[in-house]
Amino acid sequence: MITINVPKPDVTIVQRKQDANAEVQIKPVYGFVDLHEIPRDKGGIILFYNDQDELLFVGKARKLRQRVKKHFDDNVSPLKNHRNEVAKISVIIVEEPMEREILEVYIINTQYAKYNIDKNFNL
Repeated sequence: MITINVPKPDVTIVQRKQDANAEVQIKPVYGFVDLHEIPRDKGGIILFYNDQDELLFVGKARKLRQRVKKHFDDNVSPLKNHRNEVAKISVIIVEEPMEREILEVYIINTQYAKYNIDKNFNL
């Protein structure tokens, strides 16, 4: 039997209001003003949660920040009809593509991501 350990997220951001007195105002993306904390040139796993901490969707990416933004802009994203539900985003940095693939499928099937249909073997 293979044992897979899901690492703790490297970065977690939540929807929040920006401080009105902030020196630099950042344009929020669906209420997220901290997207800059997600690494730009790192690969890994993206976990989208709602405000009850329910896992909505799991994805993988070669470039994390770019892919997170694309989920909010793209018309083909599985999240396109559920973007308003997302309240928290966590990322796990995983540089090796095969490890990303295995970890993504494992998380989808053990944590029952609500909107992952393609790689869900529990249906």
